[in-house]
Amino acid sequence: MPDQNENRPQSFATYFDRDAVLRLTRLLRIVSWIIGGAYAFQFIVTITVFILQAMRGLLYFGGPTDFFQQLLWQFQPTWAGLIFFVVLQAIANSLLILMDIEDNTRRAARGK
Repeated sequence: MPDQNENRPQSFATYFDRDAVLRLTRLLRIVSWIIGGAYAFQFIVTITVFILQAMRGLLYFGGPTDFFQQLLWQFQPTWAGLIFFVVLQAIANSLLILMDIEDNTRRAARGK
């Protein structure tokens, strides 16, 4: 009678908890969208205030460089939010890629 352990696939120990990594990637993606939404809302509010102040004559533009500098100050926080969003998405995807690499390495070691 064959041993029952021969029919089972070999179990390799891992150095990480797969479910924890999946939860972390899900959390990173959710947080990145929250951050992206918050910075998008902030951008809409600052541009709206900038346009309203310009229409009401509350801003002084001494020339085109003053105008572009004021406009640049409105876009600067949005770039930081975009960078946060992209970095968090990249980290989440990198974790998934590393899990796939680890899984493929284990399959290759088993010869399947």
